[in-house]
Amino acid sequence: MDTVTPLKISLFANLMNAVLDPFLIFNAGMGVTGAALATLGAEVSSAVLFMIFLFKKNLIVAKKLFRMPKLEKLLPLLQGGAALQLRNFALNLTFLAVTRVTQSIDDTGVAAAAHAMAIQTFQIGGIVLLALSTVAQFVVPGEMVEKVDEVTGEKTGGLLAAKAVVNRLMTWGLLLGSALGLLQVALIPTLQKASPVMEVRQAARNPALLASLYQAFNGLVFIGEGVMVGTGSFMQLSLSTVIATFGTIMALKKLPSMYGLTGVWMSFGVFNILRLIGVYIHQNVNGPLAKSKIEEAMKAQN
Repeated sequence: MDTVTPLKISLFANLMNAVLDPFLIFNAGMGVTGAALATLGAEVSSAVLFMIFLFKKNLIVAKKLFRMPKLEKLLPLLQGGAALQLRNFALNLTFLAVTRVTQSIDDTGVAAAAHAMAIQTFQIGGIVLLALSTVAQFVVPGEMVEKVDEVTGEKTGGLLAAKAVVNRLMTWGLLLGSALGLLQVALIPTLQKASPVMEVRQAARNPALLASLYQAFNGLVFIGEGVMVGTGSFMQLSLSTVIATFGTIMALKKLPSMYGLTGVWMSFGVFNILRLIGVYIHQNVNGPLAKSKIEEAMKAQN
């Protein structure tokens, strides 16, 4: 498995975006359009580089590139893709609702600016924890397959081994999330210097603290949802996100009117807690790595 080449391409694309952004936005005087063009250029360059390397490693055959696959091979991808699109729709709806409520809190722009500062605080640890989700997507399904060493005859992998890997990943998610949350709390005074407006600093403090607190279980959420993707539980993941979105929208109708911007971030907490409940159900009740499901699979094999 080549993990270095995608990293290099992603690094190049992000550096390209970082260089083009100030040039197109300010030097070329294009403003927001320049930012969009910078992102487009970086994404297109990334796509071209990926295609070049895929051809070099014979992972893509030119004559089959535009050939329609058979329906029986395409159907599982369509089903999984549709479920994940439902999840993406729910996520986007959540963030859209949060943005809308934040913008309506006041007409001065203080709440919006404070919300942006809280988001920056959240992203310090959120990006790292989100990366662990990708790790779970690759590691867990590989471990679920039982393998036999041709020389020694020793068996490795299987459902029990995959469950042990999931437990270790979840432990790391909890520990790393807690550590990153503490780091964010320590960095809040530094991040608040990004705004010279005292009202913005004061409004951002409680949301930033909540963003730090949530990291303690965000590691569990992100890794747990990565496990769902790895085990192919796409529909359950999507339904869990939809339920979390519904709960968040309900919270957004009540909490911001009582607590202002802090209420918006309390609603974020509702969103992540409901997703965590979905992760718990998947891992302990009805997922393929739940204890009862593993026992059923082992009985069926015997």
